[in-house]
Amino acid sequence: MKVKVAIFCHSLVSDWNHGNAHFLRGVVAELQARGHEVNVFEPREGWSRQNLLRDYGSQPVDDFQRAFPGLCSTLYDTADTDWPLDEWLDGVGLVLVHEWNDPKLVAAVGRYRKANAGLRLFFHDTHHRAVTAPHELARFDLSHYDGVLAYGASLRDAYRKLGWGKQVHVWHEAADICVFRPIDVAWKSGDLVWIGNWGDGERTAELREYFIAPAAELGLKTQVFGVRYPAEAIGELSAAGISYGGWLPNHQVPATFAQFKATVHVPRRPYTQQLPGIPTIRPFEALACGIPLVSAPWEDTERLFRIGTDFLMARNGHELKTHLRSVLNDKDLAASLVMHGLETIRGRHTCAHRVDELLDLFDAAQPDASFAAEQVFATEMLS
Repeated sequence: MKVKVAIFCHSLVSDWNHGNAHFLRGVVAELQARGHEVNVFEPREGWSRQNLLRDYGSQPVDDFQRAFPGLCSTLYDTADTDWPLDEWLDGVGLVLVHEWNDPKLVAAVGRYRKANAGLRLFFHDTHHRAVTAPHELARFDLSHYDGVLAYGASLRDAYRKLGWGKQVHVWHEAADICVFRPIDVAWKSGDLVWIGNWGDGERTAELREYFIAPAAELGLKTQVFGVRYPAEAIGELSAAGISYGGWLPNHQVPATFAQFKATVHVPRRPYTQQLPGIPTIRPFEALACGIPLVSAPWEDTERLFRIGTDFLMARNGHELKTHLRSVLNDKDLAASLVMHGLETIRGRHTCAHRVDELLDLFDAAQPDASFAAEQVFATEMLS
């Protein structure tokens, strides 16, 4: 059965400091490939889109349209709350509303769901605000939502403690293997690459220990790509012999990975301390591209990967340096990591797998009963 889907996201077009766009593009493309109609809505003034336009002009938007000709979104103004939901959601059976949306929109779509019992409506959370900034999430009225899709069991558990019970489901991110795939090159131009954003101090110390110091001490030809790097961070990278490449459009990541012999994963602190088991999307994409991966420590509580087989994990900076040296000097080890990493991604963690899971949840949701989270959801988050 084909279903008409609507997705309200922060942005489909811009991936400037916005990892959810990576996953969302793959999900939309997979749904479309199966014959489902998908309409995506994003705010015109969203911070990711606005920062992208400010820094790079309209060229990235044009490049996105060329890279993803089947994907597009409808822009709307958040301030104009007279949204034509009757038009946007006419005939729609499944709606996803991402947590980076304005609370007024979240509530409006919920009210539409209340008046249209045949609709299934899910709130999609791919961030750590539920535990690090619960007062922000408490602004959302989810009383008419059919459930929450949380991108990890620890985040699911946080929602359950706030009154959502069995209607919160784990829905991990995954790699879009139509985009993220190995690319053969005649030779590698560099040793180590890291693709990620500097952020809000959530992993500054970790980047120094698990990326900057090992790269400098091993004398590796290293490059980093990302945004929100202050001048002092760029200076620190330069002093360590690391080249800073600025923002990299996510669809160009596979070709970039192909130029290097290894990459690292350095998770943000909230995902190691408060939401264990959530790797974020970068490791999925790296493994899908067939590049050997060495990771700073995080707890794989859900056994998403085979640690030591799909990639190597270090307990400290010294061990990460040792792992990197091994990967760069042992071709058999590097080839084994590539082979097993690809095997795990293709067998378990593609956007096709996640669409299967989403459609199963859609089929299981009862269209005649909004689950209506209890008021404890908001009151406990604010306490």
